Amino acid sequence: MTPSTIIAIVVALVVLWLIFAFNGLVRKKNRVQEAWSDIEVQLKRRYDLIPNLVETVKGYATHERTVLEDVTNARVAAMGAVDPKAKLQANDQLSNTLKSLFAVAENYPNLKANENFAKLQDELTDTEDKIQAARRFYNANVRDFNTSIQVFPTNLIAGTFHFTKQELFDVDNPAEREPVKVQF
Repeated sequence: MTPSTIIAIVVALVVLWLIFAFNGLVRKKNRVQEAWSDIEVQLKRRYDLIPNLVETVKGYATHERTVLEDVTNARVAAMGAVDPKAKLQANDQLSNTLKSLFAVAENYPNLKANENFAKLQDELTDTEDKIQAARRFYNANVRDFNTSIQVFPTNLIAGTFHFTKQELFDVDNPAEREPVKVQF
């Protein structure tokens, strides 16, 4: 083999590696975006359930107006949050206000016995579980993507093509680390 053939083979291998590395980063970035979309679908489901829950509680707990307003305001704030970090903080606040709402419901036996309220509570609990699963899926994809852009030699490609680190959708609020308590 001539030196020019060896150089051509080496250059071809480097180019192929660059293509595969770049495409791998693009695939991982797309998985992160898909996982974020899954979270947003579950959050929307949660947002859609809350007005029905608030209306059901209103009929029984008319003097608990502050709690109902807090839930409504937290829902609006969570729906308006744009980036993952703001969305996380707003949803932490929403979870805390929902816990307050369920605590208020404990004081109203007729409300706890209401079939519509029980069904909404079950649906909300199911949605909370789905949000947690979507968070785990998202965070696993973010971890893989962030690792790929930080390790050598793909970090050279990531820097060149402006792949940036993604934020984990993690629980920052210690109170949020506790599950939503649903009791009948």
